[in-house]
Amino acid sequence: MSSSLPPLLPHATRDLARFAARTRFDDIPAGVTDKVKLSVLDGLGVCLHGSTLPWTQKVRDVVLADGGKPLASVWNSDAKVGLSGAVLVNSTAGHAFEMDDIHKESILHPNSLSVPTALALAEADPSLTGRDIVAAIAMGAEIGARIGNAATMALFLNGFHPQGTSGAFVAAVTAGHLLKLTAEQMQHAIGIAGSLGAGLMAAQEGAMVKRLHAGRAAQGGLTAALLAKKDFTGITDVVEAGYGGFLSAIARTPNPARLLDGLGSDWEAAKVGFKMYPNVTSIHAALDAMRDTKIAARDIQSIEIGVGHMTFVHTAWDYKPAGVTAAQMNMFYGIAAMALRGDVAARDYTEDRIADPETLAFISRVKVFVDDELEGMGAAFRHAARVTVHTTDGRTIKREVLNRRGSPENAVTREDVERKFAANLVGILPPAEIDRLKNLALSLDTLPNAGEIVKILLPARS
Repeated sequence: MSSSLPPLLPHATRDLARFAARTRFDDIPAGVTDKVKLSVLDGLGVCLHGSTLPWTQKVRDVVLADGGKPLASVWNSDAKVGLSGAVLVNSTAGHAFEMDDIHKESILHPNSLSVPTALALAEADPSLTGRDIVAAIAMGAEIGARIGNAATMALFLNGFHPQGTSGAFVAAVTAGHLLKLTAEQMQHAIGIAGSLGAGLMAAQEGAMVKRLHAGRAAQGGLTAALLAKKDFTGITDVVEAGYGGFLSAIARTPNPARLLDGLGSDWEAAKVGFKMYPNVTSIHAALDAMRDTKIAARDIQSIEIGVGHMTFVHTAWDYKPAGVTAAQMNMFYGIAAMALRGDVAARDYTEDRIADPETLAFISRVKVFVDDELEGMGAAFRHAARVTVHTTDGRTIKREVLNRRGSPENAVTREDVERKFAANLVGILPPAEIDRLKNLALSLDTLPNAGEIVKILLPARS
């Protein structure tokens, strides 16, 4: 191969960097900033919940042992460390329980990357206002999602985890915007981040390391922006390079037109959806459909679930109790839990519950297959599902869900997200503090800085 291969889309990295560096809060539509504030709210609840989990605490222990200049809080720990360590722990917490938001086309969870990165920098620099933070988070989601869009599902099907790979761009742009990088420096930050992202999808079948992919991507993106601020150089055409670029090397069969389509008018940051179940997004439509059948488990003879190819590859592997991660990523376990209990919640993902004999026995009634018609509808319907339940008395009940609850196409209300936020914080924050944090997040653009938010995030209460 030769580095003289033509670029996939000339100057794409430069154009994305210019947009990211020059766009300010007042340039962003109100609908986008409102969505960002709701994502911040969701992200804070998800991160604080994730901070209590054992895999996050292992990462935290390593970071605290390493120490560092106390610039930013490790949330829910009563500790401060260097920026890099704080972002590593807090972003790992954000992806620690499969509850962070989802941008469907890019397969990214922006808030677990951008919220910890932005608040770490804002804590270290109180001159950064709430408007600065909202704009930075919007830019990180916008540019990261566009690069993820261009990578297409091929990146995932090639075995790479988008959160760990494309996610580094989300954090780099978020940090770069708050660091007030020039357009040229932002281009280098993106160019550095492209070499720092990593993550393999085999982690979904039982490893704690899947949670770390978000932490490392955020840490890598932050490092990229800090280096660019010092005029350290990166790959200036990292996205579009014909040989060894992010899209050509990792995605291999990308759609580079998605990098710049509608830039500044069609906002990807407004297309981020929310998770209403604590598990992989690809099974949510099937869970919605199964819940809608309202059939008691004792009356179910068998269940057939038709999905697209990516959802099949992602979730329909033989289930065995190999840890909470594996259970959260698996269609068979999720459907069995829904059938037996009528809903799926955090209580279904504990070490004892994931090996429950009744659930394991029920899985034999579930069949998952690639539905060619759903697959033919294209990537926009990669989460779609068709569920057929055969009952013991001979009935057949069918349900189809093309867009999962919580997606932009089947949106939940602000009140739904607020309820999820509050539920995530039960036992972590007192009710009055939950309400105060909610109000601060939803009015972030009016705050002089992040100080009041950080005060709530820091104390260890669990």
